[in-house]
Amino acid sequence: MVARPSPSSESCSAGQAAEVIPVDIAAAKAVAIARPVRETERLPLLGAAGRVLATDIGSQMDLPPFDSSAMDGYAVRLAAFAGKGPWRFRVTGRMRAGDPDTCAWEGDAAAVRIFTGAPVPGGFDAVLMQERCERSGDGILIAERPRAWENIRRAGEYVRIGDRLLAEGEALAPQKLALLAGSGVADVEVLRKVRVGLLSTGSELRDPGQSLASGQIYNSNRVLLRAMLAGFAWAEVLDFGIVPDHRDALAEAIGASSGRCDVLVTTGGVSAGDEDHVVAAARSNGASLEVLKVAMRPGKPLKVGVVGGTLFAGLPGNPNATLVTFRQIALPAIRATAGLRDVHPAWFPAAAGFSYAKKRGRTEFVPVRVAGRDGSGAPVLEMLGRGSSANLGAMAQAEGIALLPPEADMIEEGMPLRFEPFCHC
Repeated sequence: MVARPSPSSESCSAGQAAEVIPVDIAAAKAVAIARPVRETERLPLLGAAGRVLATDIGSQMDLPPFDSSAMDGYAVRLAAFAGKGPWRFRVTGRMRAGDPDTCAWEGDAAAVRIFTGAPVPGGFDAVLMQERCERSGDGILIAERPRAWENIRRAGEYVRIGDRLLAEGEALAPQKLALLAGSGVADVEVLRKVRVGLLSTGSELRDPGQSLASGQIYNSNRVLLRAMLAGFAWAEVLDFGIVPDHRDALAEAIGASSGRCDVLVTTGGVSAGDEDHVVAAARSNGASLEVLKVAMRPGKPLKVGVVGGTLFAGLPGNPNATLVTFRQIALPAIRATAGLRDVHPAWFPAAAGFSYAKKRGRTEFVPVRVAGRDGSGAPVLEMLGRGSSANLGAMAQAEGIALLPPEADMIEEGMPLRFEPFCHC
């Protein structure tokens, strides 16, 4: 979790005095508000990648289902290795992957030519890799005594009947689907997709492709959030477009859109300006706001709460602030709403490749890219953009974000940091 400074009280974005809370408290509040979806559907494995498992799944079979060879070689019986070697065995059978176990017992000094994945014949208790055997006619010469069950995958060695394969709330990653497939599972019960609504606010915003008048800018946040959510198979995006900075229009849009989704994410209009109407518009729809101010940069003005039965996240409008607050505050709550067990960001150890003065007591998140590795193999991070919350160029070059801890007022080169790569969600 993010290290926490002591809460403080100062003027909040809505103009009233309010406690400034640490990032991890804000994220925990957002997650606590989330109400997981309950409706389910049944899908074949081939259509279930990335979806959220609705129930635990137990194994109906052992894995492997039978003793099988881990090597190309010869199956033998340890009882035949009496006295000193070398030992000679007569090859009396041949087993390939997929063959039934039909080899008859033909004395202790019998060996069976066997291939990787083939069932080990009953009574045989070791497999010698072929490189350790000297073949001559219908026999083999073995110079070294094998260990019991050498090169044999035992039945049930990986999974036993009744073992839990996967737990409710796990996202069905490819390797987890492979486990289910190998256990004979054909279809799974998953939670329905969480419906995430996006609402951009700002009279200055236009969509790419439209012409710009004086004072207008293109809406990058809509594309950013849709692209991030598109990477999650458990999410369905509902795009409610752009609403100008008019309180009545915003109130109407928030009321209408919140009734159609599980989570409503707005961007812009949550600061202290006279034209920031999102808070008032949400409250006119009965919103209960749980998070008003966070000790973080970028993203201090942030609103999280509930409108009706819908989780509400009001994010700032500057692109880097949108990116950071979405990943650190909104996304964990969205993941919780989707029914996932693992909801918080994954941080990795790294080292600063830069020096930077910051405000003590505030957690900062800065765009970075990997400039190399230190002596321990940890990535050395190069800071981009010097912390501007509106710098699209720095964000585009970044490979992730670094967390600058609240207790520090100066980041020095080589200082341990935590790194969240964009490729890891």
